[in-house]
Amino acid sequence: MPDHSVPPPGWEADVVAADGGTVHLRPITPEDADGIVGLMERSSDQTRYYRFFGPMKRLSDKDLHRFTHVDHDHRVAFVVLLGEELVGVGRYDRYPGTDDAEVAFLVEDAHQRRGLGSVLLEHLAAAARERGITRFVAEVLSQNSGMVRVFLDAGYEARRSYEDGVVHLTFPIAPTEQALAVTYEREQRSESRSIGRLLNPQSVAVVGASSDSGKIGHAVLRHLLDAGFAGPIYPVNPAVRHVAGVPAHATIEDIPDDVDLAVLTVPATEVPGVVEACRRKRVKGLVVISGGFGETGPEGRAAERAFVASARASGMRVVGPNCLGLVNTDPAVGLNASLAPRVPGRGRMGFFAQSGALGVMLLERASNRGIGLSSFVSAGNRADVSGNDMLQYWATDPATEVVLLHLESFGNPRKFARLARRVGRTKPVVAVKSGRHVGMTAGLAGTSVAVTEESVAALFASAGVIRVQTLAELFDVGTLLAHQPLPAGARVAIVGNSTAVGVLVADAVLEQGLQLAHERPVDIGTAAPPEQLREALTAALDDDGVDAVIAVYLPALVHDTAPFARVLREISAAAEKPVVANFLSADGIPDELVVRGEDGMPARGSVPSFSTPERAVIALARVSEYAAWRRRPVGTVPELEGVDEAAAREVVVGALAEGGGRELTDDEVIALLGAYGVPLLRTRRAADAEAAVAAAEEVGYPVVLKSTAPWLRHRSDLGGTRLDLRDADDVRAGFEAIPSDDPVIVQEMAAPGVSTVVQVVDDPSFGALVSFGVGGVATDLLGDRAFRTLPLTDTDAHEMVREPRAWPLLDGYRGSEPVDVAALEDLLLRIARLADDLPEVLALSLEPVIVGPADPWHGGRSLVVAGAAVRVGAPTARVDPGPRRMFST
Repeated sequence: MPDHSVPPPGWEADVVAADGGTVHLRPITPEDADGIVGLMERSSDQTRYYRFFGPMKRLSDKDLHRFTHVDHDHRVAFVVLLGEELVGVGRYDRYPGTDDAEVAFLVEDAHQRRGLGSVLLEHLAAAARERGITRFVAEVLSQNSGMVRVFLDAGYEARRSYEDGVVHLTFPIAPTEQALAVTYEREQRSESRSIGRLLNPQSVAVVGASSDSGKIGHAVLRHLLDAGFAGPIYPVNPAVRHVAGVPAHATIEDIPDDVDLAVLTVPATEVPGVVEACRRKRVKGLVVISGGFGETGPEGRAAERAFVASARASGMRVVGPNCLGLVNTDPAVGLNASLAPRVPGRGRMGFFAQSGALGVMLLERASNRGIGLSSFVSAGNRADVSGNDMLQYWATDPATEVVLLHLESFGNPRKFARLARRVGRTKPVVAVKSGRHVGMTAGLAGTSVAVTEESVAALFASAGVIRVQTLAELFDVGTLLAHQPLPAGARVAIVGNSTAVGVLVADAVLEQGLQLAHERPVDIGTAAPPEQLREALTAALDDDGVDAVIAVYLPALVHDTAPFARVLREISAAAEKPVVANFLSADGIPDELVVRGEDGMPARGSVPSFSTPERAVIALARVSEYAAWRRRPVGTVPELEGVDEAAAREVVVGALAEGGGRELTDDEVIALLGAYGVPLLRTRRAADAEAAVAAAEEVGYPVVLKSTAPWLRHRSDLGGTRLDLRDADDVRAGFEAIPSDDPVIVQEMAAPGVSTVVQVVDDPSFGALVSFGVGGVATDLLGDRAFRTLPLTDTDAHEMVREPRAWPLLDGYRGSEPVDVAALEDLLLRIARLADDLPEVLALSLEPVIVGPADPWHGGRSLVVAGAAVRVGAPTARVDPGPRRMFST
């Protein structure tokens, strides 16, 4: 029997509350008795009455002992802590001999309406499911409407009844789609508010502020003052009375007023003490620019985790450490809490950069190109706030229409995929990922495992992220998205005053996978007046066969470019199709092509111009691919018939019972795949020739013999496989010819078809990846595989089968009959479901998967799996499902 005397470490978590603050949740311990007494004393008479159905002032010693002593199985309780203060408790008690448990909560009055009851319910439900409980029961006084709503709004199907002023609620706690959707919605709201508190502070303190221009404390304070921050700024320095003309304070606790945001520029050794002072001051958020933490090695990482845990438990989010800082260009805020001396003006792009050192250059380049930003965050070591948090914020930020990401590594890639997929349906997400060929050094920026290119490509493809290769391309694509509409298709018209350059653009259009709307570019000639350019552009945009226009205009061929720029700007401002230009030598949006909004900033309709025509085409191609992703069906994770998850889990648990990981035996593989409805060839195992004959007669001729010797697996060239054996003599001869004394697999002979390969590989950073390709040495050498992350939708499966370059072999190449593609898609969905349900499956390979026509002769099967191997072990992937919690790198 498992030992439940100690709760699992996964039951402890930092959580973002509904108002954006943070709290710490963990299982109750006997040492929490004083905390429970304090919670009771601080709670109002009404709160205690609602919880205990009577005027209970305090718990008896017997009740207090029972409250704080649980078995972490039939009786489970979680407490919620803010700093050292216990502010909430929730528990369930199992009804003896049933799978039902009663659940109840008590949250201090001052912390009610922060969503803590919902958080406790999520974590209690997850723990209960682990302990085999299937339903919760709650008894709530009818006037306690707030607690009734906690249960009814959780997404579970609750059954209600009323008796003597008490609402009796019963509901299953299985994680339904509705319950998961409610959890994700609450997660988005709370995490968005937590970032909003950082970007919209009412007051800022700079701890370590200095008058020495060579110190970072001076730079941060100077930048805050120069940006015109709307609220009070408090320098903190015990050695001076004023910094940059602003009165200074010896400690943050000496500041007489509230402090929303503290920027820490002190040495690493002083950071823990400052965080503790911020906790006492009830600061809402921290920006730790100081370095000397996780980037230095194990000791630095331990110190980093310690101060971040302390900050989170005290209600504070942390940007950094070792970061550039954050910027909010909203004129009503005017926040530049960063080391960047120059930040872009107001715009519609939100920008996240992991690197602090690179961030200054990125902001400088954006400013030089006239790119406006709504907000900017550099996360540094990403010990707390990450790109996922920023996606949550920008998802509902009305000032942000495009998201730009510079990433070095991923903390929680599955959550990233989920968030990016949702955000990308309404706001484009553009990302450049460092380390495509050279991985980050272990420990740097939270990176601990090399990330494969296949993983990144699969992650971005599943999420609809626009992947770019360079920082210049990141800004090119972002500028185009921020100022021009999405194209409805890939047909491009080219209008300009140079045939030679127009042909270069046409070549680039075809090379980037776009289509030419017309056979040749439209050349108005070097002497054409501005009105002729207007007519040509108008004709192209009015053409139903055109989805986008590239204007190529060489100013060197005319004396006065202003009239032509004005035409291009006016045409674009009224167009519903994207217009990009190779008009001037600079990248960005020159003043001549800017459409000004009421705030004076570049508005929709401004024409992005690129220094080379190729860059214009590349940007348009990336945007066109994204637009196609937006148009495609969202896809669903379908319900599959014939799936027995319990039977499959029994196989895996049995295999791991002896400890450690291992390869499954053939019988275990057959049982595991059979539980998910995978069509396997009839198979038997035989140790000698006569046993092989008996097995062949049971399976049915013709048969195949395969050696079980590892060195002969999938090596037909070494004689480990004997095909098309039609009688007992063939089987005996085949058995003797196999160069090994190991047992053999006797398998029915598959009908003719195309050999394909389906695999699952567990990437420790990304989770399980599903891959598909056509079998064969050439395909292996070329790496012709399609990859996707979990969960796999029907749309993903449809695309995966058609993505490899060898797809024509499945679609009737050279007159052959097309194979049963629907059967392949169904197999991919089943294998993906298996990998999603069983994270202990670290590797799975189906090779070969033989697929033939949809209507095979003699009533046979169109698809069968002829070979399979599975390796199981302790789950390694960082996964997303479960109750809400803050992820730690």
